[in-house]
Amino acid sequence: MANPRHVPVLLDRVVALLAPALDHDGAVLVDCTLGLGGHSEAVLERLGRARVVGVDRDPAALELAGARLAAYGDRFTGVQAVYDELPDVLAELGLDRVDAVLFDLGVSSMQLDVRERGFAYAEDAPLDMRMGSTGLTAAEVLNTYSHAELTRVLRDYGEEKFAKKIAGAVVREREKEPFTSSARLVELLYAEIPAPARRTGGHPAKRTFQALRMEVNDELAVLRRALPAALDAVGVGGRVVVEAYHSLEDRLVKQAFTAVTRSEVPPDLPFVPAGSEPPFKTVTRGAEKANAEEIAQNPRAASVRLRAVERVHLPSTGAAS
Repeated sequence: MANPRHVPVLLDRVVALLAPALDHDGAVLVDCTLGLGGHSEAVLERLGRARVVGVDRDPAALELAGARLAAYGDRFTGVQAVYDELPDVLAELGLDRVDAVLFDLGVSSMQLDVRERGFAYAEDAPLDMRMGSTGLTAAEVLNTYSHAELTRVLRDYGEEKFAKKIAGAVVREREKEPFTSSARLVELLYAEIPAPARRTGGHPAKRTFQALRMEVNDELAVLRRALPAALDAVGVGGRVVVEAYHSLEDRLVKQAFTAVTRSEVPPDLPFVPAGSEPPFKTVTRGAEKANAEEIAQNPRAASVRLRAVERVHLPSTGAAS
Protein backbone atom coordinates (compact mmCIF):
# COMPACT_ATOMS: atom_id res chain seq x y z
CA MET A 1 0.00 0.00 0.00
CA ALA A 2 1.26 3.45 -0.83
CA ASN A 3 2.00 5.89 1.97
CA PRO A 4 -0.92 8.35 1.88
CA ARG A 5 -0.53 12.06 2.37
CA HIS A 6 -2.89 14.06 4.55
CA VAL A 7 -3.44 17.81 4.40
CA PRO A 8 -6.39 18.83 6.63
CA VAL A 9 -8.52 21.58 5.09
CA LEU A 10 -9.03 24.83 7.06
CA LEU A 11 -7.24 23.22 10.01
CA ASP A 12 -6.62 26.36 12.08
CA ARG A 13 -10.13 27.69 11.55
CA VAL A 14 -11.72 24.36 12.47
CA VAL A 15 -9.73 24.15 15.71
CA ALA A 16 -10.62 27.77 16.52
CA LEU A 17 -14.33 27.01 16.05
CA LEU A 18 -14.10 23.92 18.27
CA ALA A 19 -11.96 25.51 20.99
CA PRO A 20 -14.68 27.38 23.00
CA ALA A 21 -16.67 24.17 23.36
CA LEU A 22 -13.66 22.09 24.42
CA ASP A 23 -12.01 24.44 26.92
CA HIS A 24 -12.92 22.55 30.09
CA ASP A 25 -11.89 19.38 31.86
CA GLY A 26 -13.50 16.25 30.48
CA ALA A 27 -14.53 17.88 27.21
CA VAL A 28 -15.26 15.39 24.42
CA LEU A 29 -15.05 15.90 20.65
CA VAL A 30 -16.49 13.31 18.29
CA ASP A 31 -14.59 13.43 15.01
CA CYS A 32 -17.14 11.67 12.82
CA THR A 33 -14.81 11.47 9.82
CA LEU A 34 -11.49 10.56 11.40
CA GLY A 35 -9.58 9.71 8.22
CA LEU A 36 -5.87 9.94 8.99
CA GLY A 37 -6.56 11.98 12.11
CA GLY A 38 -5.27 15.40 11.06
CA HIS A 39 -8.02 17.44 12.69
CA SER A 40 -8.09 15.18 15.76
CA GLU A 41 -4.33 15.47 16.21
CA ALA A 42 -4.52 19.27 16.14
CA VAL A 43 -7.29 19.25 18.77
CA LEU A 44 -5.38 16.86 21.03
CA GLU A 45 -2.20 18.89 20.64
CA ARG A 46 -3.66 22.38 21.07
CA LEU A 47 -6.62 21.79 23.37
CA GLY A 48 -5.07 19.88 26.25
CA ARG A 49 -8.25 19.45 28.28
CA ALA A 50 -10.18 17.66 25.53
CA ARG A 51 -10.36 14.05 24.50
CA VAL A 52 -11.40 12.77 21.09
CA VAL A 53 -13.62 9.93 19.93
CA GLY A 54 -12.63 9.24 16.31
CA VAL A 55 -15.21 7.51 14.12
CA ASP A 56 -14.50 6.00 10.70
CA ARG A 57 -16.04 3.19 8.69
CA ASP A 58 -12.66 2.40 7.14
CA PRO A 59 -10.56 -0.03 9.22
CA ALA A 60 -7.38 1.01 7.38
CA ALA A 61 -7.95 4.65 8.35
CA LEU A 62 -8.56 3.68 11.98
CA GLU A 63 -5.34 1.69 12.08
CA LEU A 64 -3.24 4.50 10.64
CA ALA A 65 -4.89 7.22 12.72
CA GLY A 66 -4.62 5.09 15.85
CA ALA A 67 -0.87 4.73 15.35
CA ARG A 68 -0.55 8.46 14.70
CA LEU A 69 -2.47 9.39 17.84
CA ALA A 70 -1.14 6.66 20.14
CA ALA A 71 1.05 9.18 21.98
CA TYR A 72 -2.09 10.81 23.40
CA GLY A 73 -3.02 7.62 25.27
CA ASP A 74 -6.57 7.40 26.58
CA ARG A 75 -7.37 10.90 25.34
CA PHE A 76 -8.09 9.24 21.99
CA THR A 77 -10.60 6.46 21.32
CA GLY A 78 -11.08 5.03 17.83
CA VAL A 79 -14.40 3.47 16.81
CA GLN A 80 -15.22 1.68 13.56
CA ALA A 81 -18.68 2.82 12.52
CA VAL A 82 -20.55 4.81 9.90
CA TYR A 83 -21.18 8.27 11.29
CA ASP A 84 -24.96 7.99 11.20
CA GLU A 85 -24.46 5.37 13.93
CA LEU A 86 -23.41 8.19 16.29
CA PRO A 87 -26.15 7.52 18.89
CA ASP A 88 -25.05 3.88 19.18
CA VAL A 89 -21.38 4.90 19.43
CA LEU A 90 -22.12 7.32 22.27
CA ALA A 91 -24.35 4.81 24.06
CA GLU A 92 -21.64 2.15 23.96
CA LEU A 93 -19.13 4.64 25.40
CA GLY A 94 -21.58 5.69 28.13
CA LEU A 95 -21.77 9.30 26.89
CA ASP A 96 -25.11 11.10 27.26
CA ARG A 97 -23.81 14.36 25.77
CA VAL A 98 -20.62 15.52 24.10
CA ASP A 99 -19.13 18.97 23.67
CA ALA A 100 -18.44 19.07 19.94
CA VAL A 101 -18.99 17.07 16.78
CA LEU A 102 -16.91 17.50 13.63
CA PHE A 103 -17.65 16.32 10.09
CA ASP A 104 -15.07 16.66 7.30
CA LEU A 105 -17.16 15.20 4.50
CA GLY A 106 -16.22 13.60 1.20
CA VAL A 107 -13.36 11.32 0.30
CA SER A 108 -10.28 11.35 2.51
CA SER A 109 -6.73 11.99 1.39
CA MET A 110 -5.88 8.40 2.22
CA GLN A 111 -8.57 7.02 -0.03
CA LEU A 112 -7.57 9.28 -2.91
CA ASP A 113 -3.87 8.63 -2.56
CA VAL A 114 -3.90 4.86 -2.12
CA ARG A 115 -4.22 3.45 -5.62
CA GLU A 116 -5.83 0.17 -4.59
CA ARG A 117 -8.95 1.93 -3.30
CA GLY A 118 -10.03 3.00 -6.81
CA PHE A 119 -11.19 6.52 -5.87
CA ALA A 120 -8.78 8.44 -8.10
CA TYR A 121 -8.96 8.74 -11.86
CA ALA A 122 -5.33 9.76 -12.44
CA GLU A 123 -4.13 6.15 -12.72
CA ASP A 124 -5.61 2.76 -13.48
CA ALA A 125 -7.05 0.94 -10.47
CA PRO A 126 -9.91 -1.44 -9.60
CA LEU A 127 -13.30 0.29 -9.53
CA ASP A 128 -14.04 -0.22 -5.84
CA MET A 129 -14.65 3.16 -4.09
CA ARG A 130 -16.10 1.66 -0.90
CA MET A 131 -15.08 3.55 2.23
CA GLY A 132 -15.58 0.33 4.18
CA SER A 133 -15.48 -3.29 3.11
CA THR A 134 -19.14 -4.07 2.45
CA GLY A 135 -21.76 -3.11 -0.12
CA LEU A 136 -21.74 -2.56 -3.87
CA THR A 137 -18.51 -1.54 -5.57
CA ALA A 138 -18.37 1.16 -8.26
CA ALA A 139 -17.84 -1.60 -10.83
CA GLU A 140 -21.08 -3.29 -9.74
CA VAL A 141 -22.96 0.01 -10.02
CA LEU A 142 -21.65 0.52 -13.56
CA ASN A 143 -22.36 -3.06 -14.60
CA THR A 144 -25.83 -3.54 -13.06
CA TYR A 145 -27.67 -0.20 -12.88
CA SER A 146 -30.17 0.61 -15.59
CA HIS A 147 -29.66 3.50 -18.00
CA ALA A 148 -32.15 5.58 -15.98
CA GLU A 149 -30.48 4.76 -12.65
CA LEU A 150 -27.02 5.60 -13.95
CA THR A 151 -28.31 8.86 -15.40
CA ARG A 152 -29.83 9.80 -12.05
CA VAL A 153 -26.61 9.06 -10.14
CA LEU A 154 -24.41 11.02 -12.55
CA ARG A 155 -26.82 13.95 -12.79
CA ASP A 156 -27.75 14.27 -9.10
CA TYR A 157 -24.47 13.40 -7.41
CA GLY A 158 -21.99 14.46 -10.07
CA GLU A 159 -23.97 17.39 -11.49
CA GLU A 160 -22.84 16.01 -14.83
CA LYS A 161 -24.71 17.67 -17.72
CA PHE A 162 -23.79 14.80 -20.06
CA ALA A 163 -25.18 12.20 -17.63
CA LYS A 164 -27.64 10.63 -20.06
CA LYS A 165 -25.04 10.36 -22.82
CA ILE A 166 -22.43 8.83 -20.50
CA ALA A 167 -24.96 6.37 -19.03
CA GLY A 168 -25.90 5.23 -22.53
CA ALA A 169 -22.26 4.63 -23.40
CA VAL A 170 -21.68 2.67 -20.19
CA VAL A 171 -24.68 0.41 -20.87
CA ARG A 172 -23.50 -0.13 -24.45
CA GLU A 173 -19.88 -0.85 -23.55
CA ARG A 174 -20.58 -3.16 -20.63
CA GLU A 175 -22.38 -5.51 -23.02
CA LYS A 176 -19.02 -6.06 -24.72
CA GLU A 177 -17.09 -6.43 -21.47
CA PRO A 178 -17.93 -5.56 -17.84
CA PHE A 179 -16.18 -2.55 -16.30
CA THR A 180 -13.46 -3.51 -13.81
CA SER A 181 -10.88 -0.71 -13.83
CA SER A 182 -10.80 3.07 -13.79
CA ALA A 183 -8.73 3.51 -16.96
CA ARG A 184 -11.46 2.09 -19.22
CA LEU A 185 -14.06 4.35 -17.61
CA VAL A 186 -11.84 7.42 -17.99
CA GLU A 187 -11.31 6.52 -21.66
CA LEU A 188 -15.08 6.30 -22.16
CA LEU A 189 -15.58 9.70 -20.51
CA TYR A 190 -13.01 11.34 -22.77
CA ALA A 191 -14.85 9.87 -25.76
CA GLU A 192 -18.35 10.91 -24.63
CA ILE A 193 -17.77 14.40 -23.17
CA PRO A 194 -17.40 16.95 -26.01
CA ALA A 195 -13.99 18.59 -26.37
CA PRO A 196 -15.16 22.14 -25.43
CA ALA A 197 -16.63 20.80 -22.17
CA ARG A 198 -13.44 18.86 -21.41
CA ARG A 199 -11.45 22.08 -21.44
CA THR A 200 -13.33 23.62 -18.48
CA GLY A 201 -14.27 22.49 -14.99
CA GLY A 202 -11.28 20.31 -14.22
CA HIS A 203 -10.67 16.70 -15.20
CA PRO A 204 -13.57 15.28 -17.27
CA ALA A 205 -13.75 12.23 -14.99
CA LYS A 206 -14.06 14.24 -11.79
CA ARG A 207 -17.86 14.49 -11.73
CA THR A 208 -18.50 10.86 -12.66
CA PHE A 209 -16.07 9.50 -10.08
CA GLN A 210 -17.58 11.75 -7.41
CA ALA A 211 -21.07 10.55 -8.30
CA LEU A 212 -20.09 6.87 -8.17
CA ARG A 213 -18.35 7.34 -4.81
CA MET A 214 -21.42 9.05 -3.31
CA GLU A 215 -23.72 6.31 -4.61
CA VAL A 216 -21.50 3.44 -3.46
CA ASN A 217 -21.25 4.85 0.07
CA ASP A 218 -24.83 6.20 0.26
CA GLU A 219 -23.28 9.45 1.45
CA LEU A 220 -26.26 11.81 1.30
CA ALA A 221 -28.62 9.43 3.08
CA VAL A 222 -26.01 8.81 5.78
CA LEU A 223 -25.47 12.56 6.23
CA ARG A 224 -29.21 13.21 6.34
CA ARG A 225 -29.47 10.83 9.31
CA ALA A 226 -26.23 11.92 10.97
CA LEU A 227 -26.83 15.67 11.21
CA PRO A 228 -29.86 15.49 13.55
CA ALA A 229 -28.02 12.91 15.66
CA ALA A 230 -25.00 15.22 15.98
CA LEU A 231 -27.15 18.23 16.91
CA ASP A 232 -28.95 16.09 19.45
CA ALA A 233 -25.67 14.90 20.98
CA VAL A 234 -24.17 18.24 22.05
CA GLY A 235 -24.91 19.90 25.37
CA VAL A 236 -25.27 23.60 26.09
CA GLY A 237 -22.24 25.42 24.72
CA GLY A 238 -21.54 22.46 22.45
CA ARG A 239 -20.75 22.99 18.79
CA VAL A 240 -21.31 21.10 15.54
CA VAL A 241 -18.80 21.97 12.81
CA VAL A 242 -19.13 20.69 9.23
CA GLU A 243 -16.86 20.92 6.21
CA ALA A 244 -18.74 20.05 3.00
CA TYR A 245 -17.28 19.79 -0.50
CA HIS A 246 -20.38 19.17 -2.61
CA SER A 247 -23.37 21.45 -3.14
CA LEU A 248 -25.88 18.73 -2.19
CA GLU A 249 -24.01 18.01 1.06
CA ASP A 250 -23.77 21.70 1.90
CA ARG A 251 -27.47 22.14 1.17
CA LEU A 252 -28.34 19.41 3.70
CA VAL A 253 -26.06 21.03 6.29
CA LYS A 254 -27.56 24.47 5.67
CA GLN A 255 -31.11 23.12 5.97
CA ALA A 256 -30.34 21.24 9.19
CA PHE A 257 -28.62 24.25 10.76
CA THR A 258 -31.33 26.68 9.65
CA ALA A 259 -34.00 24.47 11.23
CA VAL A 260 -32.38 24.67 14.68
CA THR A 261 -31.32 28.34 14.59
CA ARG A 262 -34.52 29.86 13.22
CA SER A 263 -36.94 31.50 15.64
CA GLU A 264 -40.58 30.42 15.43
CA VAL A 265 -41.69 33.68 17.04
CA PRO A 266 -43.58 36.03 14.65
CA PRO A 267 -41.18 38.71 13.37
CA ASP A 268 -43.47 41.57 14.47
CA LEU A 269 -43.40 40.43 18.11
CA PRO A 270 -41.36 43.03 20.09
CA PHE A 271 -39.67 40.40 22.27
CA VAL A 272 -38.93 36.67 22.30
CA PRO A 273 -40.87 34.93 25.10
CA ALA A 274 -38.79 32.86 27.51
CA GLY A 275 -38.43 29.31 26.23
CA SER A 276 -39.13 30.32 22.63
CA GLU A 277 -35.52 30.96 21.66
CA PRO A 278 -34.12 28.61 19.02
CA PRO A 279 -31.96 25.86 20.58
CA PHE A 280 -28.87 26.78 18.54
CA LYS A 281 -27.14 29.91 17.31
CA THR A 282 -25.08 30.27 14.15
CA VAL A 283 -21.33 30.65 14.73
CA THR A 284 -20.18 31.17 11.14
CA ARG A 285 -21.63 33.83 8.87
CA GLY A 286 -23.00 31.72 6.05
CA ALA A 287 -20.53 29.22 4.62
CA GLU A 288 -16.85 30.03 5.06
CA LYS A 289 -14.39 29.19 2.27
CA ALA A 290 -10.66 28.60 2.00
CA ASN A 291 -8.54 31.53 0.89
CA ALA A 292 -6.47 31.61 -2.29
CA GLU A 293 -3.25 30.81 -0.43
CA GLU A 294 -4.61 27.58 1.06
CA ILE A 295 -6.19 26.54 -2.24
CA ALA A 296 -2.82 27.03 -3.98
CA GLN A 297 -1.15 24.79 -1.40
CA ASN A 298 -3.99 22.25 -1.18
CA PRO A 299 -6.29 22.13 -4.25
CA ARG A 300 -8.77 19.95 -2.32
CA ALA A 301 -9.69 23.05 -0.31
CA ALA A 302 -11.15 24.81 -3.36
CA SER A 303 -14.70 23.54 -2.90
CA VAL A 304 -14.93 23.49 0.90
CA ARG A 305 -17.89 25.13 2.65
CA LEU A 306 -17.53 25.41 6.44
CA ARG A 307 -20.50 25.94 8.75
CA ALA A 308 -20.85 25.80 12.56
CA VAL A 309 -23.60 26.15 15.16
CA GLU A 310 -23.61 26.24 18.97
CA ARG A 311 -26.30 24.97 21.34
CA VAL A 312 -27.66 27.70 23.61
CA HIS A 313 -30.26 25.69 25.51
CA LEU A 314 -31.64 22.19 25.84
CA PRO A 315 -35.23 21.35 24.91
CA SER A 316 -37.49 21.60 27.93
CA THR A 317 -39.09 18.24 27.18
CA GLY A 318 -35.80 16.41 26.73
CA ALA A 319 -36.82 15.51 23.18
CA ALA A 320 -34.63 15.97 20.15
CA SER A 321 -34.38 19.51 18.80
